Amino acid sequence: MPDVGEGLTEAEILKWYVKPGDTVTDGQVVCEVETAKAAVELPIPFDGVVHEIRFPEGETVDVGTAIISVDTTPGAPDEAPATAAVPASAAPAEAAPEPPAEPAKRQAVLVGYGVSEASTVRRARRTPGGVPDRPKGRPASEVNGHGASTAGGFDAPAGDRPLAKPPVRKLAKDLGIDLSAVVPSGRDGTITREDVHAAVALAPSAPAMDVAPAAAAAPEAAVEPGARETRTPIKGVRKATAQAMVTSAFTAPHVTEFVTFDITRTMKLVQELKLDPAFAGRKVSPLLLVAKALLVAIRRNPEVNATWDEAGQEIVRKEYVNLGIAAATPRGLIVPNIKDAHAKTLPELATALGELVATAREGKTSPAQMQGGTVTITNVGVFGVDTGTPILNPGESAILAFGAVKDMPWVHKGKVKVRKVTTLALSFDHRVVDGELGSKVLADVAALLEQPKRLLTWA
Repeated sequence: MPDVGEGLTEAEILKWYVKPGDTVTDGQVVCEVETAKAAVELPIPFDGVVHEIRFPEGETVDVGTAIISVDTTPGAPDEAPATAAVPASAAPAEAAPEPPAEPAKRQAVLVGYGVSEASTVRRARRTPGGVPDRPKGRPASEVNGHGASTAGGFDAPAGDRPLAKPPVRKLAKDLGIDLSAVVPSGRDGTITREDVHAAVALAPSAPAMDVAPAAAAAPEAAVEPGARETRTPIKGVRKATAQAMVTSAFTAPHVTEFVTFDITRTMKLVQELKLDPAFAGRKVSPLLLVAKALLVAIRRNPEVNATWDEAGQEIVRKEYVNLGIAAATPRGLIVPNIKDAHAKTLPELATALGELVATAREGKTSPAQMQGGTVTITNVGVFGVDTGTPILNPGESAILAFGAVKDMPWVHKGKVKVRKVTTLALSFDHRVVDGELGSKVLADVAALLEQPKRLLTWA
């Protein structure tokens, strides 16, 4: 498992494109993995035949662990043929010297040097009682710490505690199952929930005296704990997002300001731009003009495009804008960014925004596309939400939330009329952005969208 995202320590295998026996060539994509940042396709770096898939889909693997082995010399014998036995009476007086043993061959793996075919069993780890645990794939008779044969099952020495996770122990306790009598099927002899349920299925054949009186007299069948719950493992993008949000919320002092205004003229401009030949084949939406308005506001107030350097005790102002767009995907919330968005024309910005959103929805956003952002927009209006208090993307000092556009009564030219109205929310790091600067930025964005011709006069 290579490090595909600058220091990431693990990745989840999403899909295998090959199976044992398949022929692969150098550069062929063999699997797709999900890191804390993105889904990435992994190529194989050599030619050969797939010998073994070491981890199934859905399993999280540490960086540096071999996940696939490939036979780079298919057709070659794995070992020399055995020599035929010779009767003792026919043996020569002096035996011929044995040829030197060949070094054990290694299988090619995706990362690292692989493992020797002559020794593929890991060292037995020790249990809390100091007795070697059974390595995966080894018969129990080989690993009994006291030298006694335990062939035919994994019988831990007296005093050893069966291996099981806390939820499995609780399930066994609730169902009246003795874990020491359960046959484990999990990795390294770990008892799984399925093992406990299998033991429950055998419970009726047990003597009646082993059944607790309370359980025997229960008028209704016991409900398995968690039967009406759904548990989703926290990993990949969701895990990274949760950690980032906690870090951001508790390290950067957030301040959020709101403004509600008439966006009718901008909505009319969106419809006009859709018919403009310069935007043919490009997606034009209100978000495009919100992005352009924010870029103009940053040019007028460049101090907002900065970050707090705790180690250097400095405020670092960026002379470029990598505009992040928060995107909700099946894998979770991601924030890819448009590099050098400040230098793009409106049609170029429309193209970049459309490609960014399409790539995110397909789950093909690369780690590089989510690094180096300087300011972010989150469009909560697409969910019908008026506004919210957005949390800063770590490393940035401002994030703008664009709320739903609704028909509302509004005073326009001295009369109450139905107008298109929306609300913007700007959260900022109060260490970098004070109230005056934050208010100026938010007011500028609202003014530009209320009178979109200012996008020309203020640019």
